[in-house]
Order: sequence, then structure tokens, then C-alpha cells
Amino acid sequence: MARSEDIFKSALAGKEIPLLTLDNKWHQLFTQAQTEVSGDIRYNEEKLNELIKRQGKLNTESKDIRRLKKKLMGEIMDMAEDLRDNPDSKTQKKMEENKRLINECNEKLDIYQEELKLLPEEINRVNHKLMLDTMEICYRRIAQNTKDIDTINEWVKNVRIEIKKNLVHKEESEKANFDLYSYMHDIFGAEVIEIFDMKYNPEERKKAREERAAKKNVDSSKTVIVDKEE
Repeated sequence: MARSEDIFKSALAGKEIPLLTLDNKWHQLFTQAQTEVSGDIRYNEEKLNELIKRQGKLNTESKDIRRLKKKLMGEIMDMAEDLRDNPDSKTQKKMEENKRLINECNEKLDIYQEELKLLPEEINRVNHKLMLDTMEICYRRIAQNTKDIDTINEWVKNVRIEIKKNLVHKEESEKANFDLYSYMHDIFGAEVIEIFDMKYNPEERKKAREERAAKKNVDSSKTVIVDKEE
């Protein structure tokens, strides 16, 4: 992770990073963008989800405990008023039980609050690590894609050059054949070179090419008409 630490860490300093596992776009990096998922990313993804879940659970349970504590304290106040008018051992016992439960509530709240104070820092640490790992992988993917693009561009450039060369060679060869055929026709006459007509005749080859091109255009027109009707 040296590259991440050197290049990305400083860039992220002071930036508010969203919780990645709750961000749908982050998940799309590994689905639609088909980016590889490393073992570190998978591990930190699961760990971050566990921390977020734990934080939510503690907040919910803290609210429930406070609600219970408020209820217990309300009952104590009511029982205290009753005891002043009518002392009763059963009511006294119930009051003591409520006080014990309130103490338990306070102890749990203290434990939960202590953990809740530490969780944000741990969540940010894991989320930050997950961000660095994600950027590292995306950086490598972009670098490889760029290399592939450059290689393909070079290949396309070379192919275009070869195509141009071959087209020039084709035109030169066709002209040479036409000249040879014309000279032979003029020198020896049509009857003498008739045997060659079966193998090569510039006019017939040109006519055949034009007929094939015309047929292709007609077929294409029919296809377009059918598509529009559908």
C-alpha cells in the first residue's frame, strides 16, 4: 500500500469521506465497473458493516434503556408518595427493585456511551483504509486500461498503415493487369488471347464488382424498409 500512502493519503487529508459500504456508487465500482475485489477490501467491508451495525444497535438499546429508566424513576416517585401516606413493605420492596434496575441501566448506559465514543474513530479508520484500498485498485485498473488503450491505438495505427499500403499495391496491381491485358489484346488480337478472358478480363471484373455493390445496396434498402414496417 506504499502508493496509496504516498499518493492518496495526503489527498484525502481533511476530506469528509462517506461511509463506503452505504454508498451504492461504491458498490457499482465492483459490479458495473467490474473492478476486482481484493481480500483486504472484502475484509474491511465486512468489518465496517459490523461497526456500523454495532453503532446502530448501541444507539437503539441506549434509547430503550433511557426509556425504561424514565419509567422506573416515575414508578419510584409514585411509590414514594404512596409510602408517605401508607407505609407498605411490598411497595418498599418494589421501590428497592426499581432502584436496583435503575443502577443497572446506569451501568449499561455508561458502558454503551464509552463504546459509542470510540466507535466513530474506529469506523473512520476502517472506512479510510477501505478508501485507500479502493483507490489503489482503481488506480491499477485505470493504469492497465490506459496501457491497453495505447497498445490498441498503436495496433490500429499500424493496421491503417498496412491497409493503405495494401490498397496502393492493389490499385497498382489492377492497373498493371489492365495495361498488360490491353497491350496483349492490341498486339495479338481478341482470338489469340481469348483463353485469357476466362481467367482475367478487367472490364468483366469491374462489371462484376459493380453488380455486387448494387446488389448489396438493394439488400440494405430492403432491410431498412422491413425494420420501419416492424
